Amino acid sequence: MSDAGGVPQEAPEPDPSGGQGGPPGEDPEAKARGLCLRMLTHSPRTRAQLERALLRRGFEEEVVASVLGTFSEAGLIDDRLFAEAWVSSRHHGRRLARKALARELRTRGIEEETVREAVDELSDEDEEGAARDLARRSLRGSRTKDEQTRVRRALSVLARRGYSAGLSYRVVREGLEAEGVDVELHDPDL
Repeated sequence: MSDAGGVPQEAPEPDPSGGQGGPPGEDPEAKARGLCLRMLTHSPRTRAQLERALLRRGFEEEVVASVLGTFSEAGLIDDRLFAEAWVSSRHHGRRLARKALARELRTRGIEEETVREAVDELSDEDEEGAARDLARRSLRGSRTKDEQTRVRRALSVLARRGYSAGLSYRVVREGLEAEGVDVELHDPDL
């Protein structure tokens, strides 16, 4: 090997850690545990997220399974608790509907049964109240716009958050009626 000037250079020494960072000769399980702990310290993660991260960094499947099993037994990884906390946080913070919450949990590798259990914790009243709040905020922020624009924007906000068309039309119509605006807005589900 030579540098840009043609001067011969020694080839770089192979990484004795197998490309997994850390001091040479360190146990791969210890490295994987350290990586998982750092990731969990930063933010809660699902088992699938940790597994993907470890495999992407070149850890062998046996090491990954062993470390994640140990963390699960110790209670450091619990997809059910993660899902419950995620649903509570995202529903109350971002006002997401059950449909959107379920989609987010699935993309994070949560099993379908756990997803269903977590989103079923939200009642129809919780979801309707959140939709009504979003519609009210959107309508309040667009009072200077024409009626069609206000309706379109409010419905768009609700659709992006995962609310059904029927619920969205109903809460937007009710929001406009509460403002004294007479609007012909028909439920698309009828």
